[in-house]
Amino acid sequence: MINDSLPIGVYYEHPDWFRPLFAELDRRSIEYTRIDARRHSYDPSETAPRYSLFFNRMSPSAYLRGNAHGIFYTQGLLAHLEAAGTRVVNGSRAFATEISKAKQLTLLRSLKLSYPRARVINHAGEAARAAEGLRFPVVVKANIGGSGAGITRFDSMEALEQASQNESIDLGIDGVALVQEFIPAHGGYITRVETLGGRYLYAIKVYTTGEDFNLCPADICQTTDGRELVRNACPVDAPKSGLRVESVEPPREVIEAVEAIVQAAGIDVGGIELITDARDEIADEKEAYRRALYYDINALSNFVADATNVVGFDPHARLVDYLLKERR
Repeated sequence: MINDSLPIGVYYEHPDWFRPLFAELDRRSIEYTRIDARRHSYDPSETAPRYSLFFNRMSPSAYLRGNAHGIFYTQGLLAHLEAAGTRVVNGSRAFATEISKAKQLTLLRSLKLSYPRARVINHAGEAARAAEGLRFPVVVKANIGGSGAGITRFDSMEALEQASQNESIDLGIDGVALVQEFIPAHGGYITRVETLGGRYLYAIKVYTTGEDFNLCPADICQTTDGRELVRNACPVDAPKSGLRVESVEPPREVIEAVEAIVQAAGIDVGGIELITDARDEIADEKEAYRRALYYDINALSNFVADATNVVGFDPHARLVDYLLKERR
């Protein structure tokens, strides 16, 4: 039975990303509480529910904004809420996958899905040895990243060896990183598939130069035909991104693979990114998707800016529909 007397709790850290969600909740006069993850506390002995549903919107890139403590704090908070019987959207299992790129690769492997070859290290001095047998360029990618943070490209073993010997490689806030093959994008684009309730929602092609690893869909400022998009999140960063976007309908096998990923990870709302290697001989787009590499699993999903003009509907409206359905 739904307890309408309790609000929905929206737990968030970034000041701008969730304004469209809040606007949709306000538009429908739905009672909810904004919970600032930057400063929070809870009593482990308290088991009475405070919320009809708790929506976890904590970002792994929080450390870029001085909020690294919130990432680790959130793990305990989610476990407590779940143990007390609160319905948590993007709960502890989803968040554990979100904040570990190493765990993501293990998940992809278990599903027999292809991904860029990689090794996991816990010391900068291991980077060069870990890259042996990999195809250059490679990237060293922090285990806890987000928004393209903590990724450094190395075009040669010599450059990587020097950085490794100098221990000048940043492994991120948990001291773990991937050494992974860099994949130049076939057609100059990656594909991001968004999901809701473990099912396909929409997909977009994001066109990028390959020089910037931040592909936040809310930052994208124009379509492939040059039309400016209304940017309803990340308003400061969006004009700098230079990204272009268009809607795409991926083949059924990609949709099924993406749904398998998010269901296995316990991700209620998320986005999966995939890429095809431009160095491979590709006959057509169908083959490109058949040979795609899955490389990023996101439980924090920022929908594409101006989604109605890009994909034909407002995903925030469907998100709120989902939240209302999931309340307890």
